Amino acid sequence: MRRSSHLLICGLAAGLAACATPLVSERPAAVTGQDLNEITSVLKRDFKARGIATMARVELDTLQQQCNLHRDSPPAELAAKLEAEQMKSIPFPSGSLIGDWKRGERIAQNGRGSMWSDQAGEPAGGSCYNCHQLSPGEASFGTLGPSLLRFGKLRGASPEIQKYAYGRIYNSKAYNACSQMPRLGHAGTLSEQQIKDLVALLLDPDSPVNK
Repeated sequence: MRRSSHLLICGLAAGLAACATPLVSERPAAVTGQDLNEITSVLKRDFKARGIATMARVELDTLQQQCNLHRDSPPAELAAKLEAEQMKSIPFPSGSLIGDWKRGERIAQNGRGSMWSDQAGEPAGGSCYNCHQLSPGEASFGTLGPSLLRFGKLRGASPEIQKYAYGRIYNSKAYNACSQMPRLGHAGTLSEQQIKDLVALLLDPDSPVNK
């Protein structure tokens, strides 16, 4: 399971599964620091480390704490500060950021990884289709995230767009502090090469995404 800004809020109800903000008719009361401490205590009490699933996944960093405290809508000044800090954490490689779109498609289709039963160092998938539309030939895709169909065809593949796509995949919270998208590179879920391959899936003219 990947750490997200909703880890504590959704953890008790969904067994630490990634989740979206529930649709409710009335906005629940604000979360307090005491609430987070109490929920964290329960998670630490009941969550047991097993295999590669260590206790680190129930620890929140500053960004996750602030997103929870502000219900994913921190003040603009705070959000800008959090995003700037996340941007500094992205180690952009030099040169072309476009890998192999065919490998990228396999990564996008792969939902495995970060489970206690996985072996350390075993390549994980991106689970991209869980949230996004990508290749038009794929009938099963999620709608939590925006459609990425014809992403490169509409935007081109300039160095600036390559960097944007790479950064978004590596750490989406550098662009939207409380984004629901997992920090796939920041969390170590995907490697540099895997992210480049996903960039290729988005930008390569031969990729089915751009047909």
